[in-house]
Amino acid sequence: MNPSPSGPSKSAQRWQVVAPALLRPSLFARRKHWAKRFGPAGILPMSRDEMEALGWDACDVILVTGDAYVDHPSFGAALIGRVLEEQGFRVGILAQPPWRSADAFAALGAPAVMFGVTAGNMDSMVNHYTSERRIRSDDAYSPDGRAGLRPDRAAIVYAQRCREAFPDVPVVLGGIEASLRRAAHFDYWSEKVRRSLLLDAKADLLVFGNGERQVVEIAHRLAAREPLAQLADVRGTACARPAGFQPDGYTLIDARAPEARLSAAGPAPQAVRLPSFEAVARSPLLYAHASRVLHLESNPGNARPLVQRHGDRDVWLNPPALPLPTEDLDAIYELPFSRRPHPGYGGRPIPAYEMIKASVSILRGCFGGCTFCSLTEHEGRIIQSRSAASVLREIEAVRDRTPGFSGVISDLGGPTANMYRQGCRTPAIEAACRRLSCLYPAICPNLDTSHAALIELYRHARRVRGVKKITIGSGIRFDLAVRSPEYVAELARHHVGGYLKIAPEHTQPGPLGKMQKPGVGSYERFRAMFDRFSRQAGKEQYLVPYFMAAHPGTTDADMVALALWCKRNGFRPDQVQVFLPAPMALATAMYHSGHDPLARLDRGAPPTVPVSKGTAKRKLQKAFLRYHDPENWPMLRRALARLGRRDLIGHGRACLMPPELPRPKARAGTRRKARSGRSG
Repeated sequence: MNPSPSGPSKSAQRWQVVAPALLRPSLFARRKHWAKRFGPAGILPMSRDEMEALGWDACDVILVTGDAYVDHPSFGAALIGRVLEEQGFRVGILAQPPWRSADAFAALGAPAVMFGVTAGNMDSMVNHYTSERRIRSDDAYSPDGRAGLRPDRAAIVYAQRCREAFPDVPVVLGGIEASLRRAAHFDYWSEKVRRSLLLDAKADLLVFGNGERQVVEIAHRLAAREPLAQLADVRGTACARPAGFQPDGYTLIDARAPEARLSAAGPAPQAVRLPSFEAVARSPLLYAHASRVLHLESNPGNARPLVQRHGDRDVWLNPPALPLPTEDLDAIYELPFSRRPHPGYGGRPIPAYEMIKASVSILRGCFGGCTFCSLTEHEGRIIQSRSAASVLREIEAVRDRTPGFSGVISDLGGPTANMYRQGCRTPAIEAACRRLSCLYPAICPNLDTSHAALIELYRHARRVRGVKKITIGSGIRFDLAVRSPEYVAELARHHVGGYLKIAPEHTQPGPLGKMQKPGVGSYERFRAMFDRFSRQAGKEQYLVPYFMAAHPGTTDADMVALALWCKRNGFRPDQVQVFLPAPMALATAMYHSGHDPLARLDRGAPPTVPVSKGTAKRKLQKAFLRYHDPENWPMLRRALARLGRRDLIGHGRACLMPPELPRPKARAGTRRKARSGRSG
């Protein structure tokens, strides 16, 4: 289709970016669906008997999830289910259904509107496998922590079973697995670039990001019998179109154009054509460039639609959904959740629920821009905060409705605990900005970093009757925290249970630069501040730093320096994080391509990045962080000799290990024979 000479069509207008400032229309400003008269269910039904008890002859929407059904706002299927229920839809849940046939997917009958499919709160491959590709022995989102209750690539399998059960019912994908796999993506477990999940799952639409806006709009429009083809304009979704499709009034720009042309705004709405799936599958360098463009087009205020050819079809990625206003976020978290697992589990513990049942989410989003983190790609960089009054009401709900509540709130947080009510000082600048991190390489001068609202929230929360203590379990961004000594004092005096986990990730500029993390000096300033306020409060409290091995940009020499830093500071890490290349993350593009995707392609090939691939290299970098483990000494001795650092082998305080190797452990039977004086 050619651009319309009379200006953009109505369809094109729907796809236009939001400017000059980010608008936040209410999620709930629409007429409710007819089924509202049934009222809220005590718990969303998982069986025909439960449907009949509610007086339902059918469900409007059936949500299929790879997690156990816990009616708590921290579980995505429950949250989306309650939002749809508030809109008047009858919502059923199929939680961890047996997937080897379509029978379980027909258990609730055909939904009148659609199936909503999610792999759960985690990508199913991350859920199943460690960074060393070993099968995990448990699943925190299953009853009794039992593994094996969801398939690999769960979104694909569930969507196909839904289609088998009821071929004519629309299938909509959502959740973090869908978000991170919405375009052609590198898959660590198969070591290849895979197609968009939308195509592999043969679904009708894919929702990315926090999906309340998208799912509500899709459900209402489908319920009004609007054809699926007309739903291609919903922000925060991906859809498939015939190759060459172009909306009226739109100009398509090739992502491989010079940067000046790619970033220039034209008189007509624009869409950006990414290199095709076939091209990025062949060329790791093009994959890195496509990753760069995708991330630059992630601000809801200025993002343009992205188009990527897959064979004879185009996958259209619409601009991200608009952030929710505080009033909507409050309303969502105060929906009538029972805050308990479905009674059908018979009280069997669900580890993820046990961990979060006394926690409260106070915000969404993160503007840190860490390249290895996938949460930002899912929730976005714009902070969406709840009101203090709503948070306090939820604390009271936790107190009153959580079984066995001990008086301890385990977290007031989100992706980053201390970004509450922070953001750009100027809405117009926020809507126009394409910066991927507000904190790296330095904190943006337009960023409001005040912790005053968060400090006030903590103080009010501590005064809630029945609350004995509130700990902060979410991550703290320490380069922000040091800007507010009052916040660090508040944290140290009242909200640490002896140990505070914190993630400097590394000490060396090479890996930190590729992570987009602050230098170790920020950590040192935070530690000094935290220690001082802990002493003033008369408390013996410690920081537990987390470090990462094998991140792109990390050399063996960097790991030697990190090991020496740990030894000087008395740290002997037991649990070591090894970089796991999650789909869509910028660091994953570095891992796959060996290039930095943040560099511009039109200035020549971007600089290469050291990458640790293969079991042996990744195991060695992990071993440097566990320099104190004698089992690692033979490997580390060889590595230190290769690096010309034999000076670190010895008994001196500056050495990492003794010169002698550990004695091999004798088997139990051999020890018994030696004690008895018998020979074999």
